[in-house]
Amino acid sequence: MSCRLPLLALCAALPSAAAAQGIIALDEIIVSGGIAPLAADAYGRAHTVLTAEEIKRRGITTIQDALRALPGVSVSSLGAGYTQVRIRGGEATHTLILIDGIKAAGGADEYVLSGLETANIERIEVLRGPQSVFYGSNASAGVINIITRKGGPGLSHGGAVEAGNGAAGAFHLSQRGARGGVALNLSARDDRGFDQSGSGGGKDGVNRKTIGLAADWQATPDLTFGITLRRSTERYEYDATSWAATDAAGYVVDADLFGDRDEFQGGVWAEYVTLGGRLTHRLDYQDTIHEQRDNDGYDTRGQTRKLKYRASLGLDGQPVGSAAHLLNLLAEHQRDESTSAPGESRVMSSAALEYRAFLDNGLDLQAGLRHDANRSFSDFTSWTLGLSYQVPGQPFRLHASAGTGLVNPSFFELFADADYGSSVYVGNPGLRPEKNRGYDVGIEFQLPENRGIIDVTYFNESLEDEIESYLDGIDNGIARFTFRNQTGKSPREGIELTARTQATDRLTLGANYTFLRARNPDGSVEVRRPRHELGLNASLAVLDGRGFVSGDLRHVAGNFDTQFWGTYETVELPSYTVVNLAAGYDLNQNVRVTGRIVNLFDEAYSDVWGYASQGRTGYVGLQARW
Repeated sequence: MSCRLPLLALCAALPSAAAAQGIIALDEIIVSGGIAPLAADAYGRAHTVLTAEEIKRRGITTIQDALRALPGVSVSSLGAGYTQVRIRGGEATHTLILIDGIKAAGGADEYVLSGLETANIERIEVLRGPQSVFYGSNASAGVINIITRKGGPGLSHGGAVEAGNGAAGAFHLSQRGARGGVALNLSARDDRGFDQSGSGGGKDGVNRKTIGLAADWQATPDLTFGITLRRSTERYEYDATSWAATDAAGYVVDADLFGDRDEFQGGVWAEYVTLGGRLTHRLDYQDTIHEQRDNDGYDTRGQTRKLKYRASLGLDGQPVGSAAHLLNLLAEHQRDESTSAPGESRVMSSAALEYRAFLDNGLDLQAGLRHDANRSFSDFTSWTLGLSYQVPGQPFRLHASAGTGLVNPSFFELFADADYGSSVYVGNPGLRPEKNRGYDVGIEFQLPENRGIIDVTYFNESLEDEIESYLDGIDNGIARFTFRNQTGKSPREGIELTARTQATDRLTLGANYTFLRARNPDGSVEVRRPRHELGLNASLAVLDGRGFVSGDLRHVAGNFDTQFWGTYETVELPSYTVVNLAAGYDLNQNVRVTGRIVNLFDEAYSDVWGYASQGRTGYVGLQARW
């Protein structure tokens, strides 16, 4: 079944409904897949969609944990308050993270995942490969779009509470009628965390509170207005590092350090339908502000403001939602500012075209071209091409894509003047943007009776002018770091495997595997990009369907990281396997009791040299819905 744009709201609800009937349904709409949403069965790019139902069933409570072991995705944490995400071997700054289509980080900097919760999340879309045609800078390796709950028809509300190594609560309220709706989301989590140093010291936790509001109103049959507002505040704790260390055990030192984050994402939009639905217009204004403070010190503030215009035209005379040939136009104007570079700002104006063809022979095409006029750097033109071919009469689909991407240097990389006591960072205003070129080819097998899929994808990417930080010297025990463009190209290639099946009416199975080879131009291995990542998950319905038990296994091997002591060698970290369990039971049709155990076998492991990870921890909770 293929859904088009006018059916977006209906299609977004289909995966949850299908899962309730014991059948796995392919996600029908990829909201983030282009200038405008498009059908999944016509999308040639490699992607993964995590629905709210799957997240709840597996007992996942944070976005970073939801992303772990997804195909092509590497997640590394320095404790609970600092997590980076890398796609296909790119740097963390090469992945653009959005919340409801709005940039999560202000000032065009990297968004650091920490206490961002899955409470009140409808779905998470992960797009792999260059996406700069649709999203500009920082989408060189991929895009993660976190879509919050908007609610279905009528009045709905519910909440959840959980206790165990802290406490958490969430609440959702929505009302939707024939001409629009409004949704309010609240969540809070006080996670006591764990000792990052692994020395038995004090726990380093995260306390985060979030409020989100979204509304839309159809003023006339052709004109709709909408607004999205979101605010999060967070206090996180962390330990110190010692440059006098001689091994991993001595590098991270127990300390009572803390930081504060204050995040705001907001947007207003209007959509207008003309020519009987053949031509649609959408105008968006988006604003992102991110403030950070460490130990009540200097406050860093980054802001990104963006004005976007989109037009979609059915070239074959049909309405946009059912057109076999569709042309999308995008025009953007963006301004980035950061207090880490006072007096500096970035202004970029962009224009993009996207053509889509949905052909009767099962072949679907997506092609795009974008030009960025950048005041701070040279102009850049990016391109993309995606193909999807459902072989007639056969249970498999071929897909392929290629494209280019761009990442501008951050304000910190350009203008840093930061003194952290034992280390100093100095920016390099002469840095050039990083440019990525990549392609992928894959085949997706549909299992009999629509019971699931198996997808295998090969990808190959090459990054030019990769920016790296390097030790420029040590003076009186103070390490001095700065930044430079590497000479040559950084090659990356690998294989991504995804499988999911409804093995029986009660048992759901899933698997993800990534093989990655990522190298610097000199042939050395890229750090914090594991060679092998395997994820297995299973969920079993029990007690006549009123309960469930699920398990997740994650295995990581071939992960290298730099040891910041001695001769600063890059050394392979020990491989590890972590198992998590979750369970739930419906006390009645409205209330569910839940429980979960993180790191069941109390595995001692690390994603980054010197930093410990969470040991075995148990949680219990209640979920209510009406």
